[in-house]
Amino acid sequence: MEKKVSVIGAGMVGGTCAQRLAEKELCDVVLVDIIDGLPEGKALDLAEAAPVEKHDAHITGSSKGYAATAGSDIIIITSGVPRKPGMSRDDLLAINSKIMKDVVSKVAKESPNAILIIVANPLDAMCHVAFETSGFPKNRVMGMAGALDSARFRYFIAEELKVSVENTNAFVLGGHGDTMVPLPRYSTVAGVPITELMPKERIDALCERTAKGGGEIVSLLKTGSAFFATASGAVQMAEAILKDKKLIVPCATYLEGEYGINNLFVGVPVKLGKNGVEEVMQIKLTPEEDAALKKSAAAVQELVDAMKKLG
Repeated sequence: MEKKVSVIGAGMVGGTCAQRLAEKELCDVVLVDIIDGLPEGKALDLAEAAPVEKHDAHITGSSKGYAATAGSDIIIITSGVPRKPGMSRDDLLAINSKIMKDVVSKVAKESPNAILIIVANPLDAMCHVAFETSGFPKNRVMGMAGALDSARFRYFIAEELKVSVENTNAFVLGGHGDTMVPLPRYSTVAGVPITELMPKERIDALCERTAKGGGEIVSLLKTGSAFFATASGAVQMAEAILKDKKLIVPCATYLEGEYGINNLFVGVPVKLGKNGVEEVMQIKLTPEEDAALKKSAAAVQELVDAMKKLG
C-alpha cells in the first residue's frame, strides 16, 4: 500500500494496533519486538486472517532489528513495561525511559521524516524522551492519551444516558493519569452539553471513573493493562494523519505558552493532519478548569523532573 506504519512492541497493545491498521486498510504494517519470533508470528497470523477480513494490507514482523521500519510514515511506540497492580506510573520511569531512548534513536535513524505516536507509560514523560532523543520538530511527536481518555468518558456517558456512543462527544485534558481533567461543559450528546442532561453528582462520578479508568481495568485483569481501547486511540490518531483528516482530538502535545503552560507535553485538543499536530486548539476554560489543568501539568512536570534525576 502507499503508506507504511511501524508498530514497536508486539504485545497486546502493539498487536491490536497492527490488526486495526490492517483491517481498516490504512497502510502496510511492520510489527517489531525484541522477543524472537513474536512479531513474526503475530504478523503471519494477522496476514492469514486477511482473506477473511477482506483487506490487502501487507503485514510483516521483525525481531532482528529496525531495518524493516525504514521509510515509515508513522511509528507507534508501545514498547515498555506495562503497569501492574500496585505499581504507580512513577515506578515505570527508570526502565521505560531507557527503552524509549533506545527505540527512538533507532527508528528515527531509519525514518527521519516519520511522525511518532507515543503510547508507552508514563505517557507524558515518555513523550519528552522521544522528543529529545529524536530531535524531531514538536508537530511530529505526540502522545496517545486524550483520545483514549475521551473515548472512555464517551462510553460512560452513553451508558449512563442509554444513548448511542455515536451521539457522544467528550474532551479530557491534562496528563494521562489520575490528575486528568474531563470537561463536562464541552462534552455533549447530540450537541447538548451533558451538564443539561444529568445531575452534577452523576457527572462527577463519571469524571472520577474516567480519571481512574486505566486503574480499573488493571485491577480487573490483574496480570496486564488495557489494550483494546488503547490501540483504538492510537489508530484513530494514525488514521487522521494518514488521511489528512484535520481531526480535532485531545492528545499530548508540546506546549509553548498555550494554556499558560511552557515546554511540557500535556493533553489538549489539537488538529491532526498529514503534518502531525497542525494546530493547538485553545478553548476557554473556567477558573476552576484552568486550575485543574495547571495542577495536572504540575504532576507531569514532577515526572519529567524525576526522570531527569534518574539520568
